[in-house]
Amino acid sequence: MSRSAWHTRTGAMVLAWLAAAGAVAALHRQVPAASWLMVHLLLLGAVTTALLVWTWHFSVAVLRVPTPATRRTEAARLIVANVGVLAVAGGVAADHPVGIALGALLLVGAVTAHLVALIRMLRAALPSRFAMTVHAYVAAAVLLVPGIGLGFLLARGSWEPRVDQRLLLAHVSITLLGWVTLPILGTLVTLWPTILRTRMAPAAERMARRALPLLVGGTVATAAGALVGLTALLLAGVAAYLAGLVLTVLPMVSEMRQRPPTSFAAWSVLAGVSWIATSLAAFAIVAPQPQALLHLSGVLLASAVVGGVLQVLLGSLSYLLPVMMGGGPAAMRERNARVDRALAPRVVILNTALITCILPTTSAVRVVASALVLVAVAWTAYRLADSLRARHRADIVVEDASAAGPAAIAPRRSGGAIVGLATVLLAVAVGVAVDPAAVGAGTVSAAPASAGATATGAATRVIVTMSGMRFRPSVIEVPAGNTLTIEVVNADTDVHDLVLETGQRTPRLAPGDTASIEVGVVGRDLDGWCSVAGHRQMGMVLAIAATGSTPGDQLPLLHASNGMATDEHAGHGSDGTDAASAVAIPDLMAEPGPDVQPRSAVLAPASAETVHRVRLVVTEVEREAAPGVRQTRWTFGGTAPGPVLRGRVGDTFIVTLVNDGSIGHSIDFHAGALAPDGPMRTIAPGEELEYRFTATRSGIWMYHCSTMPISIHIANGMFGAVVIDPPDLAPVDREFVLLQSESYLGPQGGIANAEAVASGDYDLVSFNGYPMQYDHHPLQVGVGERVRIWVLAAGPHVGSAFHVVGGQFDTVYREGAYDLVPGSGGSQVLGLFPAQGGFVEFALPEAGRYPFVSHVMSDAEKGAHGIIEASDGHQGRDEVPGEGQR
Repeated sequence: MSRSAWHTRTGAMVLAWLAAAGAVAALHRQVPAASWLMVHLLLLGAVTTALLVWTWHFSVAVLRVPTPATRRTEAARLIVANVGVLAVAGGVAADHPVGIALGALLLVGAVTAHLVALIRMLRAALPSRFAMTVHAYVAAAVLLVPGIGLGFLLARGSWEPRVDQRLLLAHVSITLLGWVTLPILGTLVTLWPTILRTRMAPAAERMARRALPLLVGGTVATAAGALVGLTALLLAGVAAYLAGLVLTVLPMVSEMRQRPPTSFAAWSVLAGVSWIATSLAAFAIVAPQPQALLHLSGVLLASAVVGGVLQVLLGSLSYLLPVMMGGGPAAMRERNARVDRALAPRVVILNTALITCILPTTSAVRVVASALVLVAVAWTAYRLADSLRARHRADIVVEDASAAGPAAIAPRRSGGAIVGLATVLLAVAVGVAVDPAAVGAGTVSAAPASAGATATGAATRVIVTMSGMRFRPSVIEVPAGNTLTIEVVNADTDVHDLVLETGQRTPRLAPGDTASIEVGVVGRDLDGWCSVAGHRQMGMVLAIAATGSTPGDQLPLLHASNGMATDEHAGHGSDGTDAASAVAIPDLMAEPGPDVQPRSAVLAPASAETVHRVRLVVTEVEREAAPGVRQTRWTFGGTAPGPVLRGRVGDTFIVTLVNDGSIGHSIDFHAGALAPDGPMRTIAPGEELEYRFTATRSGIWMYHCSTMPISIHIANGMFGAVVIDPPDLAPVDREFVLLQSESYLGPQGGIANAEAVASGDYDLVSFNGYPMQYDHHPLQVGVGERVRIWVLAAGPHVGSAFHVVGGQFDTVYREGAYDLVPGSGGSQVLGLFPAQGGFVEFALPEAGRYPFVSHVMSDAEKGAHGIIEASDGHQGRDEVPGEGQR
């Protein structure tokens, strides 16, 4: 195989892996283990393939050994490695341990063979001034083997959260710093001046030799410190690595001064190295703070992988592939011109959009910016593919290019950077338009703060901190006539804002963010509050007192009593909704709307697997909540209630929570016993976390959002159940699960009424999220069949007195223990406090329609009502586990 054909095919393999990673990113909501796949299809697929190809190529070049007569051995290593990556990726996506193990073994085999070949080449070669580049490749291959082992342990292990975090940090350190970045830096010693078409800096070789032990030692120390939990060792490793990186980069800066970057390859590599250095420095700053590291881990990984590694890969390939295609200088110029077309907008869009993604912003803005990053990467991949195709028609293109002259093929860059920046700004504007309130826009000013007061010319500036669902200070005194500036700092773990009754407001502030409000001249008392749902009802209110003003200066004011804020003059609810728009209590006997699908109450049996991997995406969904009433629900996995999970004692649940909502959310699984600090923390929109727990006790356990105020998050749909079978659970003919909850109706299309939630004034009570749905779609059983019904009282405030009219229970199981077993009597009600659960078993004696209710009769009349239809010869024809069953 010729050199050009070899690099065409291997380049196509790299582009195929990039395309796969991009497809997963675009379809992440529909793809299992999407976050893992996005990272590993890029690093383990595209980057590892490129490293195996190009580290061998550069080793042959710098050691000046004869080119092998055949590429069969190299091709075999590459095929084995790619099959291994496919096996690992497929095993993780399908949760197939054999596939993961086989893939890991193939990868280790391919990398070990590559390592042995490099060592043999080093031994056979004559002394070379650039042998340290090959030494870097050897060290990287050695480091990858334990990195693969750590990855396998993470993929298949059931670890305590603290151990899991250490394994993950060690795995990321050794693979990202060792296998990926180390050979990048070793290669750039010679590749960077070649891309710039300038001479190598005189100190480059010496600095690279000094840097290599710092980079290798820093990688080992960082990974070891992460693994054993020694922060001092970890920081020492990061410091050593940064020192090695600086030694490597300094000659690059000198070379760039000789000849500034002009090509896409140079700008992309420069941007990538900058992102890597910045990410590593940021990691060193936050590493001593575990909570901050947890909060920023996603940002740091995106910065290093997408901003750093991906841009270095794209830039390097943009130079190397056109050079390797052959065809003479004119053909190479033509291919370079193809790669460099629209270089400025591509570089600007990718980097500014990525900055937008990682900065605190709204979910809508982050989604649009992420799409732009994907577009920029796909655009560059297309340009690379186009240059590869050009190999087959170079003679035609070169003839045209020679006739037209170099100016005809020079890339047009005029205004490209401005176009790229304008594109990102337009995308941000679109995101703001989708969610204007999140950035403080879209409000209408009420009466001015001045109230006709004469300006004194003096200014008052106050710093207000948001923490613990409070503004601190909660009262600001301002001399009447002074201008007021409020500097707002969010020191909490959740998203907040500050809204004044004048209509002035801050944007939604993520933890650690700041903003200011220029109130202007203050001549009257003013009230402010946090507009995030339920926060005002929790007492997050602010009072501005104009001292020295007269009663005649005052307008009707908001007032706060016992931490409960009300608005007596504006005619609006606490979250900015029109009080007059609140929906009327629906007719529960009416037919549900045509788009309402009943939620299956059938409970599927526990599967044979012992490790359950679940991805719960938080979304905001508008649905019919009762006949004629539409509400926006906050959901786990698109359903309210969330999916019902099931397992056995000893099973491990690995849950990935993804926040695609507009405010902060979290999750608390009652089925697991563990410290809440990390796994139950609130994550901002666009973030995700992994929650692992092992079920040690049986029962039906609630899970719910634990972000304050918890009551409104539960009332708005953020709850579900985990069923853990008792070891002695007997088989039954029919098994159902019912989650009882109450609803606090807000305006049509809006969220739950926060004031009603706080006061406990509920409108509806439902089983499985919709009142009386099982009156219209009864549960089907056969006469005399053994029936088990699991019940969870999800609340947030109201318990359940579960009763089947015309039936008697011979088995009652509540909160992990049997209250009643067959042969010891009977029971009429399963009584549950909020968050309690259990099950009942019974058989119905004759055909008919048996209502089931909460025997708190006012709750039954508000919707806690359904029908069990018993028939002779019932074959279980129509009920199978459906929506909400996992």
